[in-house]
Amino acid sequence: METIYWILEATGHKKFPYRVRITQGEENLLCLRVQDRWPGTKGHIFCLREDPQGLPNPAQEIEHVPVISIKRYGKRLAIILDRAINKRCEFLFLKKKYKQKEGEYEQIFWRTRSNLIQRRIKVKLTTQGSPRLRIAIDKNERYPWSFPGCMVERKNLPVGDYALMSENGLRAVVERKTFENLISEFGHMPLLHQTLGELEAYRYSALVIEANYSDFLNPKKLRYYSPTFTSRALAELQALHPDLIITFAGSRKLAREWTLRFFSAIMAHDTDQLPAAVNEAVNKYELPLDFKGGTYFDLREKVLKELPDEFLKKDLSQHFIEPELKTLKRVLTDLEKEGLLKSFRADRNKFWVKIQKLEESDFDDKK
Repeated sequence: METIYWILEATGHKKFPYRVRITQGEENLLCLRVQDRWPGTKGHIFCLREDPQGLPNPAQEIEHVPVISIKRYGKRLAIILDRAINKRCEFLFLKKKYKQKEGEYEQIFWRTRSNLIQRRIKVKLTTQGSPRLRIAIDKNERYPWSFPGCMVERKNLPVGDYALMSENGLRAVVERKTFENLISEFGHMPLLHQTLGELEAYRYSALVIEANYSDFLNPKKLRYYSPTFTSRALAELQALHPDLIITFAGSRKLAREWTLRFFSAIMAHDTDQLPAAVNEAVNKYELPLDFKGGTYFDLREKVLKELPDEFLKKDLSQHFIEPELKTLKRVLTDLEKEGLLKSFRADRNKFWVKIQKLEESDFDDKK
């Protein structure tokens, strides 16, 4: 997959002197005119969306940085850049109604973590509310939970006991277990793993347990298993199903409440979309499966695995390109602090030796 880049350009415009572009290959995923190079502590920066297809002649490029992550949280688009400082920011997309005419207009604000910390803002959840929920309960579910105020139907579900339904079908699914249910299923772990694996195939899925974690470690409540066994079994469930949410709700009432809020948050997130063009562009972006964290980690891997056991400062320019050298200094410093490298000087020449190489030479001397 092609790398996503953050590009800052100088436009020469008096009111909006800069342009931020997020690109993948030749495609502009997002293009905004902005009033400053970075928000910092100055406050939110007002932005104007620009048509990526109709950009004027190329402006002067100021920054060209790889993007580590792009994620949507409701109307916020969070971005992490692959650099040491000024790496986290977000864009807030709002719709406002005109005061003197019909219709809405768009407001976009660019802000950073330091800006949000310094400015006291009203506490507000990303998922504020949701439309009336459609919840399906499996026909085989005995003594099901009740969901007042929701549209509820009984039907055969492909997996799970409760499901959040949308126009496109099943949106989220929850498997409910009592303390006794889960204890009994420990005797058939391969079958339980198959059930949870099918559950985990859905993007939003959860195993909700009507008990506390401590109940599974209480010898007075366990008949056939030791606390050591049950703790290991629970750990195995989470380790083998990392994409499945497993929550210990404590009671039937709290399990139902957790499920209702879980479904509500999902529906609110789906409803509270970014502008269509931005949302479509962001949905095209996915991290590669072998992603390890950006340039810093790539360089670290290369130093440890590809460079010789002893290397000079002048050798670095042969293995690394100019934009990587600044980050490489930080990598070498951190590796020395961790005890993986040791630096030396000889006749004004600086060189590094991998600690493993030093230990092997010491061992040879002793022999």
